[in-house]
Amino acid sequence: MIQVIQAHNVSLTYLEARFGLKETETEDFFTEWFDTLPEITDIEKQYLDRVKTNFMRLVKHPPILENAVKMIVLSPLLDLAGFYREPFFIATEESIEIALEDEGEIIKGKIDVLVIQEKLWLLVIESKRASFSILAAIPQALAYMLGNPNSDEPVFGCVTNGEDFQFIKLIKQDKPEYALSDKFTLSKRENELYQVLKILRKLSQALS
Repeated sequence: MIQVIQAHNVSLTYLEARFGLKETETEDFFTEWFDTLPEITDIEKQYLDRVKTNFMRLVKHPPILENAVKMIVLSPLLDLAGFYREPFFIATEESIEIALEDEGEIIKGKIDVLVIQEKLWLLVIESKRASFSILAAIPQALAYMLGNPNSDEPVFGCVTNGEDFQFIKLIKQDKPEYALSDKFTLSKRENELYQVLKILRKLSQALS
């Protein structure tokens, strides 16, 4: 009998043991999140300031669920980054299964936001309840990203609870390796949504 494992219950230890996944310490593995980022306009900064204000207002009235995070924070970011225009299109709440043939197991879960270009996974965004730490979402996002059928191209992800953001890069050639960006947060005085948008736009330009 095939065992079905919910992706939100998967740990990094499990992924390391079953897939040989490891976090790389190579500095030039994931330069996309900091190297030569595109500039954003003053109007875009004003818009992102309003996004931050809208979200921080909701924080005062918990709980803030995933749909609110996607509507208030993710949707404006994806729009400004260009993911609502050609050659991209958005598929939401897509189901994936990762088959572990040797172990007779399946990791199964839901993807919150999936950006697809020509049926290739380019960016996975896994949004959690605002009260959840994004650390809890990283193994789940990696489990989804390992399901990418195209093993020749890197897969990028972003985990967020609305307040915090962290980017992931995964390469599956030979044994899968991944790296994480720094964490960006709205709890700082400076609006770090500026940096999040720059990274998303850099990825949209690189993958278009």
